[in-house]
Amino acid sequence: MDFSHIIAEDKIKKAIKAGEFDNLPGHGKLLVMEDLSAIPEDLRMAYKMMKNAGMVEDEGSYKKEFMRIEDLLANCGDSTKKKELEQQLTEKRMRYQKYKQKNTSHSSVFKEYQSKLNDLLS
Repeated sequence: MDFSHIIAEDKIKKAIKAGEFDNLPGHGKLLVMEDLSAIPEDLRMAYKMMKNAGMVEDEGSYKKEFMRIEDLLANCGDSTKKKELEQQLTEKRMRYQKYKQKNTSHSSVFKEYQSKLNDLLS
């Protein structure tokens, strides 16, 4: 170990003894590990940074938002609020369709599959 590692380890040990790590959010809970196997290893760090910055949307976030709005719709009694929620749900669904279309239309696998389907249908 070099000098900087020794100093870092010493500071961590002092912080543990002082109880600085006792009340951290998520203490005692399991870490949620993301499955990044579909992303090339050299792009994973950039992907995580962009995702944490809110620049990358995933399918799961869309589905969670759909469920949230649908739950609000089911429990809403006000007709004007219900119309607003229906409009939000429609907008989210349109964004999701654009997202799916963007992701599948640029995929080389999709293009290959599409050309094979076109050959079969012609």
